[in-house]
Amino acid sequence: MRNIPTRHTAGRTIGGAVAALSLITLTACGGDSGSESTGAAEKLGENEGEVSILAWPGYVEDGSTDPEVDWVSGFEKETGCQVTSKVYGTSDEAFNLAKSGEYDVVAASGDLTLRMIAAGQAAEVNTDLIPNYEGIYDFLKDREWNTVDEKNYGIPHGYGANLLMYNTKDVTPAPTSWKAVFEDAPKHKGQVTAYDSPIYIADAAVYLMAHQPDLGIENPYSLDEKQLAAAVDLLKAQRTSVGEYWSDYTKTQASFETGDTVVGTTWQVIANLIDPKKAPVEAILPSEGATGWNDTWMISSKSKSPNCAYAWLNHISDPEVNAQATEYFGEAPNSDKACEFASEGHCETFHAGDEEYAKKIWFWNTPINDCLDGRTDVECTDYQDWTKAWAEIKG
Repeated sequence: MRNIPTRHTAGRTIGGAVAALSLITLTACGGDSGSESTGAAEKLGENEGEVSILAWPGYVEDGSTDPEVDWVSGFEKETGCQVTSKVYGTSDEAFNLAKSGEYDVVAASGDLTLRMIAAGQAAEVNTDLIPNYEGIYDFLKDREWNTVDEKNYGIPHGYGANLLMYNTKDVTPAPTSWKAVFEDAPKHKGQVTAYDSPIYIADAAVYLMAHQPDLGIENPYSLDEKQLAAAVDLLKAQRTSVGEYWSDYTKTQASFETGDTVVGTTWQVIANLIDPKKAPVEAILPSEGATGWNDTWMISSKSKSPNCAYAWLNHISDPEVNAQATEYFGEAPNSDKACEFASEGHCETFHAGDEEYAKKIWFWNTPINDCLDGRTDVECTDYQDWTKAWAEIKG
């Protein structure tokens, strides 16, 4: 949408500082830093009557998809802020859409947040103005993808891992490693799937961390030229076995159900949606760990309705609303209180609040030239380099 315990500890102390030092570099790659104010609001005024939201599919539901799935109508009635929304399929698409300034609020994964901050597209958020912020899990707060130079740029929403899914009839013995989609991919040539984004390079890096330790990869989002080249070579080899790359999860669901795909990267929600009569599947967290998403609600620096934007951030962080939204999408909610409103077994399935499980996930982050793993003797590759590499991988 991903360790030994020291991984994320290092990320908090090193990654955040490095991110602050690298904003100029990211801005050069990401576009106009803008002239809008990115400072935090000190107080709130009257709601403007409308709010425009850019989000992943399933994050802003008003009952039009399913009458039973609606956390927008109550918000509109309570606040007077009428919601318009647009969905996107990848973080790259969202970044380009956010540049327009048409959206007040953006739901962003970690491979988007720093780019928005660097480009001056995100406003600092005063969490004191969001009452529901206090109840959010502490391990989701003040992370390198939502906080820069001790300034918060958003509110944690939900999180999950990019899992390995396989058809239990066609893929035997049951895999326990990402080897199933790399070294063993030729066994299922044409029936392997992978996420269609440059950030998927990090998945290859996670595998190489475990199986080629001599490369010295300590953070899958912090790759020097040699390490990036190794990940690219692995993904080029995989490419010959990939039937399709996916960004629309409904399409990969259908591909598994038709048998066109039998193994590949997935989200838990996809595994939940697949009809077991059409395709018996299992989704696992492999032995190497995984990448994952930890999404953040951000306010645009160009927001025309900042008061309604703050109202939305508080609303979507309400435990009952957050439980409904994260369960519908298929991810862990952001608080223990939300689990009290979730369906039985949901929080257990998604390991909500389980910090040890979360330590096995390398949550999406934005690759930058200043190495996120703390190295200063080498320059790391940035997201622009990864974008070029991804085009090369896909041919």
